[in-house]
Amino acid sequence: MRRAAIERLLPAAYQRAAGPGSVLGALLDVMEALHAPDEAVLADVDALFGPYRTPDGFVAYLTRWVAMDHVVAAPRADAPLPLPAGRLRDLVAHGALLARWRGTPYGMRTALELATGVTGFVLDEPPERPFHLVVRVPPAAADRLALVTRIVEAEKPAAVTVEVVAAPADRPSDPTPAEPGPSGTGPSEASPSDPVPPEPDAPEPAAGVATVRAVGRAHVPAPPPHDPPEEPS
Repeated sequence: MRRAAIERLLPAAYQRAAGPGSVLGALLDVMEALHAPDEAVLADVDALFGPYRTPDGFVAYLTRWVAMDHVVAAPRADAPLPLPAGRLRDLVAHGALLARWRGTPYGMRTALELATGVTGFVLDEPPERPFHLVVRVPPAAADRLALVTRIVEAEKPAAVTVEVVAAPADRPSDPTPAEPGPSGTGPSEASPSDPVPPEPDAPEPAAGVATVRAVGRAHVPAPPPHDPPEEPS
């Protein structure tokens, strides 16, 4: 709040005493300076909740805000994050998409690719084991099995058992997205993967909000087409 605005809130006797060089005038100047940083943040508070504009220290909070707590799970509060801030920003940016497709092969594959930055996850539903899912991790993500397992456990349907295995380094993984299997509870392979156009660059935040370079903006495959539900007769 500006000094003039603060001064107008004072009784008339105080306003007359707040002239230039007075003690009260100096106090009003100090009050204006103390308010300035908070007002600068409030003027552009939406930047705090933008996935590619928020400060690094706020990204983990936003990740939990979009129900991706399992990604940032850590044994200690001061433990480092299990993946770079750019990956977390991608997960926050696609939080609504992941929530909509949670429990489906597309949702699981997209969450894994955004969190690891690696494509080629293969989702198999063995015909001899219904309601069981085998997730084959490409060699490039084999060193992040703990993170992959947490994501798979959170994204799978509740009634489905799961097994996470690392694919051999000499066997390339099939990057084709998956569709629901015949039972409708587990995934099988094949799905279109047309990329979504990239988002436009976000405007620069105002003073008082940390400026963060838009890093790690990921392109995710388009959701698989599905038939609309039939109208009841």
